[in-house]
Amino acid sequence: MESFWLISQMGSTIWVLLLAFSVQIYITTATTDGRDYAALRSLTDEWQNLPPTWTEADPCGDSWVGIECTGSRVTSITLPNMNLVGELSGDIAMLSELQQLDLSFNRELTGPLPGSIGNLKKLKNLILVGCGFIGQIPYTIGSLPQLRFLSLNTNGFTGHIPPTIGNLSNLYWLDMADNQLEGPIPVSNGSTPGLDLLIHTKHFHFGKNKLSGTIPSKLFSSDMELIHVLFESNKLSGPLPSTLGLVQTLEVVRFDNNSLSGSLPLNLNNLTNVHELFLSNNKLSGPLPNLTGMTSLSTLHLSNNTFIPSDFPSWLESLTSLTIIMMGSIKLQGQVPTTFFGLPHLQAVELERNQINGTLVIGTSFTNQLQLVDLRNNKISEFNDAGYNFEIVLVDNPVCMETGKTDKYCQLPSRKSLYSTPQKNCVSGSCRSSQITSPTCTCAYPYTGTLLFRGYTFAEIGNTAPYLSLEQALMKFFQTHQLPVETVSLSDPRKDQFQYLLLDLSVFPYGADSFNRSGISMLAFAFSNQTFKPPKEFFGPYVFSGDKYEHFLDDTRKSKNSSTAIKIGAGVGALVFFLLLMLAGIYAYRQKMRAERANKNSNPFASWDSKKSFGDSPQLKGARCFPFDELKKYTNNFSDACDIGSGGYGKVKFIEELYRPGNSLPSNELNKVLCKVGSNSKQRSSFYREFIIKTSSAYSDFASNEVNKY
Repeated sequence: MESFWLISQMGSTIWVLLLAFSVQIYITTATTDGRDYAALRSLTDEWQNLPPTWTEADPCGDSWVGIECTGSRVTSITLPNMNLVGELSGDIAMLSELQQLDLSFNRELTGPLPGSIGNLKKLKNLILVGCGFIGQIPYTIGSLPQLRFLSLNTNGFTGHIPPTIGNLSNLYWLDMADNQLEGPIPVSNGSTPGLDLLIHTKHFHFGKNKLSGTIPSKLFSSDMELIHVLFESNKLSGPLPSTLGLVQTLEVVRFDNNSLSGSLPLNLNNLTNVHELFLSNNKLSGPLPNLTGMTSLSTLHLSNNTFIPSDFPSWLESLTSLTIIMMGSIKLQGQVPTTFFGLPHLQAVELERNQINGTLVIGTSFTNQLQLVDLRNNKISEFNDAGYNFEIVLVDNPVCMETGKTDKYCQLPSRKSLYSTPQKNCVSGSCRSSQITSPTCTCAYPYTGTLLFRGYTFAEIGNTAPYLSLEQALMKFFQTHQLPVETVSLSDPRKDQFQYLLLDLSVFPYGADSFNRSGISMLAFAFSNQTFKPPKEFFGPYVFSGDKYEHFLDDTRKSKNSSTAIKIGAGVGALVFFLLLMLAGIYAYRQKMRAERANKNSNPFASWDSKKSFGDSPQLKGARCFPFDELKKYTNNFSDACDIGSGGYGKVKFIEELYRPGNSLPSNELNKVLCKVGSNSKQRSSFYREFIIKTSSAYSDFASNEVNKY
């Protein structure tokens, strides 16, 4: 029974081992760090419309959409355009290894930006473009020493620009445009930091806010590496500081749509790398600046200021890269020289509402790129139309006030048909109502949005060349980065009141009628992170606004597939469990049978049938030894009357010199124990079959070994 108990214990041990094995499988597959897992679970408690993979148990091991890990640590959360709803939990700070956070284009992601964001000491990219965040930008944002990319544009942030941003010495990109920020531009004062300390930053984007006060002269210095300075559409006042002319790395400068006053700095022409200069719609006064030397200047906007009256500036003819000139309502007078129209890249001349007079002579040396000459509301008295193939507008000039004047240049230009990517003879009405036909005639649910260009170098928005170039650049980018895109479509180019160029974009999926969440995330990230660069020949800085996407491939089909997968997984799991259970049962049964056999063998009367007779005594199973005292007792001191063993080939008696416990009985002493045995092997075999001695466990091994020698 002791043996059977041991075997039963072994069966219990098997179950324990099986359970331990199952637990070990769960532990080894859960690869995400516990703190990171808790932080992500906190986000799931705050957010709705999470990707389906976020219901899995292990963010790193189960490859949650938008989550990237290094080892067991979460290093990136990239979830743009995922239709997330909720707020950003302060527990985000628990992700101590996080390097990138991009939640762009989730308009229903609202609430304040938590102050604990400043605890993410390894964060390099913080991109929250086009969300619904509100409240003040926390000062703790200046505690991110490795931050390189900070995009908080197109939200509802209020309050002041945190001066602590000046502590971000590694910052490359700073975009806080299109919010409700107010107050002055912060600069350092010895005790507090400011934007002037960001000498390695390339981009200052602060347009479309409510910033006020003067532009501090300390904001700019020759040590800076800025290429974009965009402060358009604010409430800034006072003069443009001359220190701006020290930043010779500048390429795009926008201070239009403010309340700037005073004269422009004389050293502005030091900015020889600037190709876009926007100073329109201010209160600038004094003489027009001499911009001689700005040979890279392509776009010049000076309209709607209060400069003192001046003749058409001769230095304009030295700007050989000029494509667009907008100098309306700045009190220009005199005539426009014919040689001006010979600039090699000139596309648009807009000089409306000035005092330009005399005869307009365009001549014949103009470039074939010239598309528009708009001098409406001036004092031009004569014009000789030579049948030019570009638009000329002289409405409200004396030359057009004659009775019955019907010349085309005396009429406002009609709106031209705008660009749209052409289709390849597609059959209309072949798609479902909610689908869109791609340029290659496939029906799909494209990813759509609006490209907003803060700068551009072409005048006529109906011109096809820039859009064809942009389409090619987009497709090359998508193919190079192996994104699942078949084709793209551009449409409806237009300008808004801020002189931005807006363009609708549709991106069509490859090999399916819609994108999955990973595909949308990668596409949106390409724009939010500014990875995609438009052709510099035509386009300047831009921002993208992604539309809500409602046709995720892994939502429409995965709901069915995942249900099937769950059922299959559950079935497989049940089958595996059943097999393990069956194996354990077989093992337990075999061990039980072994225990019963062992118990049977240990019973001296296991094979004695009381109904049958095999001599005078039961037949004993196995070689056994009886203790000496018992033998002496039951043989009446070994008398002849107590013979044991009745084999046909001999009898045996025991003598007193039996084996004592702990001693070894040599084989040559065996005759002292076995008094009489037949001389041949057949006699011995018969004897051993019929005379089997049972003993205690102390003697059993000895007896078996000794008897086996014979």
